[in-house]
Amino acid sequence: MADAASQVLLGSGLTVLSQPLMYVKVLVQVGYEPLPPTLGRNVFGRQVYQLPGLFSYAKHIVKVDGRAGLFKGLVPRLCSSAIGTVVHGKVLQPGASKKEPVSSLEQVLKETSREMVARSAATLITHPFHVITLRCMVQFIGRETKYSGTLSAFATIYREEGILGFFAGLIPRLLGDILSLWLCNMLAYLINTYALENGVSTMAEMKSYSQAITGFFASMLTYPFVLVSNLMAVNNCGLAGGLLPYAPTYSSWLDCWSQLRREGNMSRGNTLFFRKVPVGKRYVWEERRFR
Repeated sequence: MADAASQVLLGSGLTVLSQPLMYVKVLVQVGYEPLPPTLGRNVFGRQVYQLPGLFSYAKHIVKVDGRAGLFKGLVPRLCSSAIGTVVHGKVLQPGASKKEPVSSLEQVLKETSREMVARSAATLITHPFHVITLRCMVQFIGRETKYSGTLSAFATIYREEGILGFFAGLIPRLLGDILSLWLCNMLAYLINTYALENGVSTMAEMKSYSQAITGFFASMLTYPFVLVSNLMAVNNCGLAGGLLPYAPTYSSWLDCWSQLRREGNMSRGNTLFFRKVPVGKRYVWEERRFR
């Protein structure tokens, strides 16, 4: 019990700290660019036009809404984090006492399958809070107050969209989580088994690094699922950020995926530093976006 409480507290602390970063990321994913490109230098020192990074974007939000503005959507996100941590732990608990060597392929497959079920259960239960979090953030674009509170947001979504409204964008989110988990664990297993030789003094440390590296690599490969999920969660929900000119009404997440792919926007929002101006597009000041 104490261990679960400490995990919830730790998760809540990390959620608060990362809230401004996620807020900026979501607005960039939607395509909202309140600041025009400026002339700067890339990592190689060349002069190029760049889009505002994390700190410039955050300063703009503070200028408009104050420092508290950086934490819009924090309450439902904290609820999602806490509930998700508890559900994840409860699902894993029945098999927690069974200890086997983790070096065999069979055990890796077994552990990954259990983790997949736990993560999927947590995602399914907390997705309504995730949807509300995203919509609270996207309100910044049109200066709306439609989703001003967590409880009132639940009532608004149920009244306008029914039960399915709470699970907008769920399928690509689940698929992305599952693919990322399997890619990460299987790549780490292959590297630890075949690329790293036994007997090296720093073997344990190197294997822990391989898990982190493969996790980063897997998250990069599955990022389009995150982007599509977030866009579907706010699409056609009555907010400016989910309507034209930022996005058409998508018929499904596959429709959203294909349109982003055609436009070359599958990695939009993937990085918040050294952001390049989209090739072949021009900045429209009136709409605060590229087209």
